[in-house]
Amino acid sequence: MSETGALDQVRQEKFVGKVVEQISGTMTTLLAAIGDRLGLFKNLAEQGPATSTELASRTKLNERYLREWLGGMATAGYLNYDAPAKRFSLPVEHASVLAQENGPFFVGGIYQMLPAQAGVFDRVVNAFRNGGGVPQSQYTDMMWDGLERLTSTWFENLMLQQWIPAMPDVKAHLERGCDVADVGCGRGRAMIKLAQAFPRSRYVGYDNFGPTVARATDNAREAGVSDRVRFEERDVSEGLPAEFDVITTFDVVHDAVDPLQLLRSVRRALRPGGIYVCLDINCSDKLEENAHPLGAMFHGVSVFYCMTTSLANNGEGLGTLGFHEPKVRELCEKAGFSSVRRVPLENPFNILYEAKP
Repeated sequence: MSETGALDQVRQEKFVGKVVEQISGTMTTLLAAIGDRLGLFKNLAEQGPATSTELASRTKLNERYLREWLGGMATAGYLNYDAPAKRFSLPVEHASVLAQENGPFFVGGIYQMLPAQAGVFDRVVNAFRNGGGVPQSQYTDMMWDGLERLTSTWFENLMLQQWIPAMPDVKAHLERGCDVADVGCGRGRAMIKLAQAFPRSRYVGYDNFGPTVARATDNAREAGVSDRVRFEERDVSEGLPAEFDVITTFDVVHDAVDPLQLLRSVRRALRPGGIYVCLDINCSDKLEENAHPLGAMFHGVSVFYCMTTSLANNGEGLGTLGFHEPKVRELCEKAGFSSVRRVPLENPFNILYEAKP
């Protein structure tokens, strides 16, 4: 309403349009998630345009469902439609986003994670009423499969190409040969990638969620780096079992049950001259500066995963946007670090920090 209390009809109609557009976007995203799950985008990218009948023949899927899916993707602008031929195609620019696994713009991991997050909807609603949260054990494997695919795009396209070169001291440690720990390692893709690039160093990943540790161990074996990479189930907030030259966390601290205690454990485990590498969410401590699509998405992810998994364990519940730069500096100082450097990189999703004892 305006300041006079009168209804602004133009503003009302504009907001109705926005709501309808975003509901449409939600349905489009669900359709895209089906396309990712069934390999439809990859089929169109690899085998070219198709009618619904041709796509059914190529994929052995139901033609009627494919016809509706193709229509939805075309009306949303994801696919091109040749009306005379009734044939659908995936533009090459869209293929890099929808079909290029591990590519720099690929979003398939997010498409896999979102249904898993929506799957705990009723549990999240219950947490609104009664407090607490949803533990990691309540999410389906789609969550962890999707998260692995999402983070793989970072480690394949950013870590060696941008992050490590922007941290010369870290690079020197790795090249010389050092001990590296990754806290909240998930399925181990970061340590595996570093082990392949810097074989003189020794790597260990810690995670308090057992199923991901088991998968990380398998991933390291399949990658042929088990001689220098291992993984262990451990709550690092209770301390690390050894000392290291480089310790990393990749989008982990804001999820932590006790972020300050985790950082203290990291600080205590760093050798003199060691470096802590922290990747976390690109956000502001001011709500009004997060008023954009990514800010809205981050709040949703927080409610449906980051914040709720911390609160499920009576944790701090920082949330996806809770470990902004002022909080990073505050908690690192409390944990005993003498300096924190924001690494000069442009990334809409993440900020990279380098902290030293």
